[in-house]
Parts: sequence; structure tokens; C-alpha cells
Amino acid sequence: MRFKTKNVHFQEKIQSEDMSKTKPIYQTSAFSFSDLEEMESFFEGNKSYFYTRMGNPNTDDLGKGVADLEGAEMGIASSSGLSAILAGVLSVAKSGDHIIATEDLYGGTYQLFAHELKDFGISVTFVDCCNREEIEEAIQENTVLLFTESITNPLLRVEDLEGIIKIAATHKLKTMVDNTFATPYLIRPHEAGADMVVHSATKYIAGHSDVSAGVLTGSRNIIMKAKAKVSSLGSNLGPFDGWLGTRGLKTLSLRMERQCGNAQKLADALKGHSAIRKVYYPEAAATRGNGAIVTIDLTDDKSVFEFSKKLEWIKIVPTLAGVETSISYPINTSHRPLPREMREKLGVTDSMIRISVGIEDAEDIIEVFKRALD
Repeated sequence: MRFKTKNVHFQEKIQSEDMSKTKPIYQTSAFSFSDLEEMESFFEGNKSYFYTRMGNPNTDDLGKGVADLEGAEMGIASSSGLSAILAGVLSVAKSGDHIIATEDLYGGTYQLFAHELKDFGISVTFVDCCNREEIEEAIQENTVLLFTESITNPLLRVEDLEGIIKIAATHKLKTMVDNTFATPYLIRPHEAGADMVVHSATKYIAGHSDVSAGVLTGSRNIIMKAKAKVSSLGSNLGPFDGWLGTRGLKTLSLRMERQCGNAQKLADALKGHSAIRKVYYPEAAATRGNGAIVTIDLTDDKSVFEFSKKLEWIKIVPTLAGVETSISYPINTSHRPLPREMREKLGVTDSMIRISVGIEDAEDIIEVFKRALD
């Protein structure tokens, strides 16, 4: 199947007596067995489901759907993007190991890597992934993983995945790529050789701002280890959230096509405005588009709060990727955990606004931002 067809038909046809067109919600904490022998057969690999923390048809559908679109052997859904990242890290790293991560990354990931992983005995070095020498200098004897984002948050730098993955392969390191901003509609890191791809499925995968979820994809060997971590840590996704995420995933192509097109028009329209110091928007992310996020840096730090009050129907939220256009203030939300000196080094300023472009009429989006800027 081509991508857009696969996007809709990743679920298998239902073969039950009622032949429901859509898969029902398995809103259950556990599954029943006819006798103890049948229950034991789950542990022998002859039954698919036992206890929802260990697996559920709805959550499995979400993991499978994203894996199919990413071109991966298998996928696992979890309670959030961060829990999916943690499961991926713990599937390849143990106490005493070291990982390398790009310094240009989401603040929640920075918090996890810089602080929480210490309690697992895992150390992290942050590097400029544009600098090959800096990456190689950071590699230690106990380094096992290299982590980056396909399109970075909020500066929208498009990563040289092939170059980074080649470095990792040379040193026999595993790679994990956060593909949340690009989605498999634009970029598929597994095709460049990435071992794991992770999504905050809360964003474009589910797409409607009504579910919190994460998905990790990779080889069966890695994902089975990650699945065990998700179950043991209790970071599984609930059935209804899995169903919502799966429903949202089926319109990924349509949403991304519209949102990327709108974002390109908005970025072009805002360039050169006297109230904007710089417009951040990728120029050649992928053949299908350059993403649905536009970041602007206003000329005056103090004008940010006044600007936010003039946005009319544009929502102000601490997240992104719903069908409605919204804005976020990175230093106050997504990048709040980053130390100020790190934000300054990266160029994440106090006057920066991240725009998540929705599916509305592009002209209406452009007009409301221009009125607010004026």
C-alpha cells in the first residue's frame, strides 16, 4: 500500500460475528479464560491478552499503526511521549551506561535526561548534533545510545539523520529519534537506519488534543524489551486513549497536508514584518512539506505579553498539534526546565513564540496574526 492508503487501513478486518466496521473499545482491566489451563496458555504465548497493563487490543492497534507508517517491525503505545522515551532508553541502557543527546531538544526530555536518569544510574552528555567532532568526542566506552529529534523544538532545525546515524553505527551505538514534529508523513527515520523512533502521540498522531499518549517503534527485539518496561513501570496506555489515538491516526495524512500548507503560507506572510526579528521555519524538511510549526522571535521582549492578548480566537496552550491554531511560549512551558544559559546558547529567547498551525482557512490565520503584530 502507498502511505495514504496504509494510513487508513493499518487495522485488520474484524472477523467476529457482528462484523463491526470499527474495532470496539476493549474497556476492560483484564480478560477472562474458560479454565486455568487456558489462563496458563497466555504465558506460553498462545493467548494475546491477559491483563490490560500488559497489553490491550486498542493500545496494540496504536503501536502497530504508527510502526506500519514508520516502516518498523513493531511498535508499543504508552501513557505519554516521555514514558515512551524512557521505555526506549531502558530497553538498551542499564545502570553504569552513558547516552548522548542533542542539546537542541524538548524541555521535558531534557528534564528526564539531565535529572531523572541519574536515579537509574545512567549518565547523559548533551552535544551540538550539527558538530560531528563534538559528537565523537562525547562517546565513551560505556556509551550505548545517541538521541536526537528529526525537527527540533522550538527552533525547527532539520537534523542530518543519515550523518548522525552513520556516526552511531561506526561506534556500534543504538539510535533513537523523536519524530513528533515531522511525523512519518514527512520523515521516516528508520529508513535512515534509526533503531528506535519515538512520538509524543498526544500531538500529531492522535491529532485532536483529547488524548495523552506515546509510541515507540523499532525491531521486535527492542520493542519487546520496551513493552516489558512499560508493563513493569505501570506506564501503559488505557484502552479508550488507545482507541482515540487510533481513530485520530487515520486522518494524519489529511491533517498534515493541510497544516503544513497553512504553516508554509503563514511563515511566508510573516517574514519581513517590522514586529518580528526572525521567522523560524524549515526550508527543505521533506518533499511533502516542511512541518506545521512556525516559530517567531519578536523584536521586543516586553511586547510578548501584549501580543498574546491580541490573538482573538487563537488559543494559548502549553502544547501543540491540534486541529486548531494555537501558540505557546517556550521559555514558560516546553523549555522551562532548561537552564537559562542553555536556552541562551541555543537561541531560545524571551521574545519567542511557537505557533502550532491548524486546519483553518490560511487567510484567516494570517490575518489574525498580522492584526496582533500590528
